[in-house]
Amino acid sequence: MAIAAAAVIVPLSLLFFISGLVINLFQAVSFVLIWPLSKNTYRRINGVALELLLLEIIWLVDWWAGVKIKMFADHESVNLMGKEHALLISNHRSDIDWLVGWVLAQRSGCLGNVLAVMKKSLKYLPVIGWSMWFSEQLFLERKWAKDESTLKSGLKRLKDFPRPFWLALFVEGTRFTQAKLLVAQEYAISQGLPKPKNVLVPRTKGFVTAVSHLRSFVPAIYDITVAIPKTSPSPTLLRLFNGESSVVHVHIKRRLMKQLPETDEAVAQWCKDVFVEKDKLVDRHIAEDTFSDQPGQDIGRPIKSLLVITTWACVVAYGILKFLQWSSLLSSWKGIAFSAFGLVIVTILMQVLILFSQSERSNPSEVASQKPSERDCQNSDSVQKPLL
Repeated sequence: MAIAAAAVIVPLSLLFFISGLVINLFQAVSFVLIWPLSKNTYRRINGVALELLLLEIIWLVDWWAGVKIKMFADHESVNLMGKEHALLISNHRSDIDWLVGWVLAQRSGCLGNVLAVMKKSLKYLPVIGWSMWFSEQLFLERKWAKDESTLKSGLKRLKDFPRPFWLALFVEGTRFTQAKLLVAQEYAISQGLPKPKNVLVPRTKGFVTAVSHLRSFVPAIYDITVAIPKTSPSPTLLRLFNGESSVVHVHIKRRLMKQLPETDEAVAQWCKDVFVEKDKLVDRHIAEDTFSDQPGQDIGRPIKSLLVITTWACVVAYGILKFLQWSSLLSSWKGIAFSAFGLVIVTILMQVLILFSQSERSNPSEVASQKPSERDCQNSDSVQKPLL
């Protein structure tokens, strides 16, 4: 691990897990006491708690690493972002696409109401996974026979959500790698589909289900395309901890839900057509290093995440100092060893979070062994990640 990364991972791990456990406790108490009385009140309170947690991670992007995110979207779409329910579909290009989504949500004022379809195993991650469970994220096992009813019931619960939410769905089902691209190309050829170059073939069952349950109360789909300029290294969570900046370009096209076709088969084809367009859009970005069909704008660096991380740092540092004075934990070798062991455990947990964010290292033979029917039945791969 690089020195810069180690220098920030250890204290940030301690800060993140202590503050996160406090937030988890608050969410648990609210869930037990408030949810039975008023689901919407709980959702509003939980949104604030979730935002306080996610802002700590956004601080890494905005203030520690200084990642530059440039958004390409028309003015109408920009003005509506954060003011309406929306289903988000995106290519899954980098390790931190979910985090880019959180940053966009924070700029749009709906960070506390970001939802995602993600792997069930993620809800067991300490702090972030537990917080996602309290926030009604949709956790799937990636087995359609089990996931279909889970997804449908989760989508139905959103109908009375009190504030504008974003629901993210990575319809490619996994993150982009060259190994997976080769398999996607073989699959596309075998099915008579256009051969992709920069995206994977979307798995449409989850998308079709989402559209059928959301179209009555969600007005728009945000079609998001993420690309990295040739002059910038691809961002990773480890690079963020190292304080190494990257540049990310995000193209957003707002599509009206009411304009989607009615039948499930036609909706599935619509999704595939969108990804054919997305593939061409990434191709143009590779050639021109920009999305030239929409006006571009830097999304800025609000001070909010800096204020949150500074406040948490002061509160946690004060609490630790008072605890050490009260317990005299550092007055004996046994206490020092116990404290060091606790720091090691917290750091390991943060390393686990970093590992979960990294792209899967599939080799072509392993991916190729997956049957086409299995490809279409799997619908999510997230922290997201959460992301969003």
